Amino acid sequence: MKHTLATVILILASFSSLLAQTQIELDNDHILIGQQTRLTIVNADEYPSVETIEQDDVVAISQDFDQESRTQTTVITSFTPGQHIIHIGHSDSILLTVDDVADVDTTTADIRDIAPLLRENYTFWEIFRWILVALVGVGVVLGSYQLRKKRPGQPIFAKPTPPPLPPHERALQALEALRRENLWQSGRTKEYHTRLTDIVRTYLEEACNIASTDMTSDETIDAYRHSPTFDTSVAKRLASILHRADMVKFAKSEPLPHEHDRSMDEACEIVNQLADKLSAQTDQQPTNNE
Repeated sequence: MKHTLATVILILASFSSLLAQTQIELDNDHILIGQQTRLTIVNADEYPSVETIEQDDVVAISQDFDQESRTQTTVITSFTPGQHIIHIGHSDSILLTVDDVADVDTTTADIRDIAPLLRENYTFWEIFRWILVALVGVGVVLGSYQLRKKRPGQPIFAKPTPPPLPPHERALQALEALRRENLWQSGRTKEYHTRLTDIVRTYLEEACNIASTDMTSDETIDAYRHSPTFDTSVAKRLASILHRADMVKFAKSEPLPHEHDRSMDEACEIVNQLADKLSAQTDQQPTNNE
């Protein structure tokens, strides 16, 4: 009984080992040069990569691996005629035969020259289209000539130059752009206050005729006090941002976060207040002349 049971176990073990053996097959082991065939490997312990298939003039084109069925499919081809042994893993291999294309006997074959291209007659619409294009081109040339006669020395299709923005709008745009750069938040405190005060100084030059860029902070404040646009609140804000910037640039002071924002807000207020004051003075000039 024991001997029979051992025999059955041995048979089952041999059968399962046989089932687990690697199975290799080609869809077509006889192909013409350049044709493709599919190599299928089932139950392989080590699946070859594309590089391991590129041997003996046999090239892998694509590979696919099914994890559940442990099946790898590789599309291969060869451009070298003859018999090629494809090695799979360390011990398996399969033979692929590649046939060359049959030679053509040029002495008996009916070889002819390539036929010339056939020309078709132009249709009415094709001719009309070219005539229309020519008429449009002539019209453009004549129109350009007439425009050039009316406006000599000017580009024909030049876009009109937009009028420059008033000084206060340019200053406010520059301040907003500076705010968005987040300079002081990234540690560039000196650059932030220098550029902020430069924007205000430039505005004072354009709007109030104060050469602020060539003056010290105290000279700028004194020049503004003698300006027709003098306003006490503007003077206080101007002194605040200029002295704060001097402390940062020359004394290496580090303002508190709210002081950075305060300088920006004060600069905007200076521009807006002076713009309103200048506008009011302009509106009053005709009345005063009367």
